[in-house]
Amino acid sequence: MIGKLKGVVESFGDDHLLLDVGGVCYLLYCSSRTRALLPAAGEACTIHTEMMVREDMIRLYGFASESEKAWFVILLGVQGVGARVALAILSTLSPSEIASAIALQDKAMMGRAPGVGPKLAQRLVSELKGKIPDPGGLDEGTLGLQAELGEGIAPGNVADAVSALCNLGYSSGRASAVLAGIVANEGEDAPTEKLIRLALKELSS
Repeated sequence: MIGKLKGVVESFGDDHLLLDVGGVCYLLYCSSRTRALLPAAGEACTIHTEMMVREDMIRLYGFASESEKAWFVILLGVQGVGARVALAILSTLSPSEIASAIALQDKAMMGRAPGVGPKLAQRLVSELKGKIPDPGGLDEGTLGLQAELGEGIAPGNVADAVSALCNLGYSSGRASAVLAGIVANEGEDAPTEKLIRLALKELSS
């Protein structure tokens, strides 16, 4: 099993790159997020890899971070998600956004990825609940609040504040992340109006 490769970027394709490792060029399929994070052709880099072996095919997938690789593996565990769909999700959502979508049970956020319809989006947020391999930079407070919101057990004032912010055009993930910090400072019993006012101040700064 190949877990990591160090070499020089030879070239990029729409959904892959060629990495020259000591004169041997490896074709690595990857997300657009990984391609954007890698250096230009001719420069050295290190890529985390996952190998898929079938009777008629052997493919290597490359990732700019361990976090993205971990999400790729766990996404493949959901029925209906193949490598192409998993890469589409990773191209559309960052690890923290995927973690938020699952915690919030936000199938609309998950459904932003090409190839992910309503049924698959629902299956993803349902089956991956409690199986987040990497919060993608989200702190425990934010993830905890998002889980409460997803389960419908968050304090009413906080849930109302998130709803109000979403109605103003902010994503549920962004709104809940900001409110988690505010609640930690102001307390869970802070009035909804105050939570909204403080959140808008932070979101606009």
